[in-house]
Amino acid sequence: MAIVRLEDIVERVQSSHPDADVDMIRRAYIYSAKVHQGQVRLSGESYLIHPIEVAKILADLRLDPATVTAAILHDTIEDTSSTYEEIKELFGDEVAKLVDGMTKLSRIELQSREEREAQNFRKMIVAMANDIRVILIKLADRLHNMRTLTFLPPEKQIKVAQETQDIYVPLANRLGIQKFKTELEDISFMYLHTEEYQEIARRVAEKKVERLSYINELLEVVKRQLAEHGYKGEVKGRPKHFYGIWQKMQKQGISFDDVYDMIAVRIITDTKVNCYAILGLIHSLWTPVPGRFKDFIGVPKSNLYQSLHTTVIAPKGERVEFQIRTEEMHRLAEEGIAAHWRYKEKSAVSQREEQQFAWLRQLLEWQRELPDAREFMDTVKGDLFPDVVYVFTPKGDVRELPQGSTPVDFAYAVHTDIGHQCVGAKINGKIVPIKHVLQNGDRIEVITQTGHTPSRDWLKFVKTSKARARIKAWVKTEERRRSILLGKELLEKDLRKHDLNPSKVFKSEDLPRVAQELSNNTVDDLLAAIGYGKVSAHMVANKLAPDRPHIEPIPKKPLKKPAPSGEKKSQGSGMKIGGMDEMLFHLSKCCNPVPGDKVVGFITRGRGISVHTSDCPNVSEMSFDKERLIEVTWGEFRQGGHSVRITVRTQDRPGLLASVSSSISAAEANITHAEVTTNQDKEAVLNFTIDINNVEHLNRIIKSIESVDGVLDVKRVKAG
Repeated sequence: MAIVRLEDIVERVQSSHPDADVDMIRRAYIYSAKVHQGQVRLSGESYLIHPIEVAKILADLRLDPATVTAAILHDTIEDTSSTYEEIKELFGDEVAKLVDGMTKLSRIELQSREEREAQNFRKMIVAMANDIRVILIKLADRLHNMRTLTFLPPEKQIKVAQETQDIYVPLANRLGIQKFKTELEDISFMYLHTEEYQEIARRVAEKKVERLSYINELLEVVKRQLAEHGYKGEVKGRPKHFYGIWQKMQKQGISFDDVYDMIAVRIITDTKVNCYAILGLIHSLWTPVPGRFKDFIGVPKSNLYQSLHTTVIAPKGERVEFQIRTEEMHRLAEEGIAAHWRYKEKSAVSQREEQQFAWLRQLLEWQRELPDAREFMDTVKGDLFPDVVYVFTPKGDVRELPQGSTPVDFAYAVHTDIGHQCVGAKINGKIVPIKHVLQNGDRIEVITQTGHTPSRDWLKFVKTSKARARIKAWVKTEERRRSILLGKELLEKDLRKHDLNPSKVFKSEDLPRVAQELSNNTVDDLLAAIGYGKVSAHMVANKLAPDRPHIEPIPKKPLKKPAPSGEKKSQGSGMKIGGMDEMLFHLSKCCNPVPGDKVVGFITRGRGISVHTSDCPNVSEMSFDKERLIEVTWGEFRQGGHSVRITVRTQDRPGLLASVSSSISAAEANITHAEVTTNQDKEAVLNFTIDINNVEHLNRIIKSIESVDGVLDVKRVKAG
């Protein structure tokens, strides 16, 4: 790799910013060389090479001198004795803030890897929303680090490549910087799927000469046709990048030999009208492939990408993709929001550019509403995916939504109140339910009902981050409101038992004091805790009447009828529930936990604690309402009587059911139900319901079954 010269960077900045203070860039180079003196990278090169390479990447994006200067200085505060004040004094407030923004992305130490990654992601997104140049420096920094990833240990290579694929690639795509996205994808692919990368590289190299010859012949034909018809156009051809080829193979389940459109031709012309005219010319020369035409000029992508895409059957039967765009479209496609930012100070921001910056403002709104870093990361990452559908409002405006979106997603995209009150929709004039999946081109009109409110069940089918965030916020607010009312009602009952006037107690200074004693900031927090079942109303009443004889609740006579199926008292009867005595609990049927499983509790209303296995899918739906999640552990359960279902897949031969049944009996378990089905592959599926003592007992039973000749696999079925 050629060494980047400082003057090359200076000249590049001067060419795009003639009036720039490029002397600041030279001073930054001298300063960075001084403070990084003696530092080397794992490659053995001087550390200074890294910030210079990052600055070169940004200069190629034609960014301003302040950004390029900050790139040269981006590691000084973090890795040297430099301070923010010193950078500000030497290079000004603008550069200092950019360097500080980069430093803050790195300075964080947390206990768990997941929390650290979530917090880093949060800080990166917030920094981006405050000043887009910070994330542009971060992306350039990551790009150069990926280019030199070979010097890291293998396990670190995998970690960095995966993080790049998960976060930086979709981020570069969302910001429309295709040159970053493509290179980051290919390098990540090389480290994450080395064998597949090498195989594709080998297969592409085998036909490189033949392919280049074909591309050149094709380009000559296109150039000649453009000239004959009087169209201006710069024509370029290129093979698809390796990750794009592999991704197509994975999505379509095909081999390398079946990937036909490995060649892409890009035509850059002068006007939008000529884009469509040239499209017609290409279609008149070669047959277009049905379903492969996309008009991103009429309906731009969310990152403002514009181009016409079509695939045709070119000479020799080759499938070739054509991309047709104007010079401005091409610049914005390659540089994305970097180009938007560059020009936003010089002239009024267009409506389409405003959409891009509106997305950044939305990020700031989310980070204020979602205090949990991991929830914030999930919300934002969910908004970075590229697969979308385009639908129309009744007025004909285009809205872009993720694939799989519903009328509820559309309603929240219009306005939060419309989302809350959505009861259905008209799609192309026909009434559909709120779960209806939207398709490209649908014209949608939301049906609302005043006073209608969202449901927790909506979280099971909505796709957009905005809809999920708004529904979760409403549910949490409503749950808290109900909990406060319930807590107040419970406390009033106990206060009356202590001969205390609830009205006077709620006006006194004693209740806020007790709330603080019990680690609640406000009286409402205390009432909510009582309503959730985390704090005993009886205990609060006792604290409010310390000098009076404590009036214990009148013991109730035992009911003759048994408790509802599955409900038990926590104390001394199987579960230990933190901070609560005598709590009802029930083992959830959705995952059917048994003693020994890792479990978590969820405080329900009226049925005590619902106990789930920690990997139960429903737990993830409950996780946003963390106030109602509670730690539970197994206590002393009776032996036997815990029903579980297991599925045994076997060869279909006589006597195998008897052998499996005997193995279960040999493991001291009782079979309460059994059924057998067979399939066309000469396999039998045996479904058993058995009584067990605990997880260890179940594991013994499974091992006993697996030892039977002819058994293929054994699985526990958790769904009830």
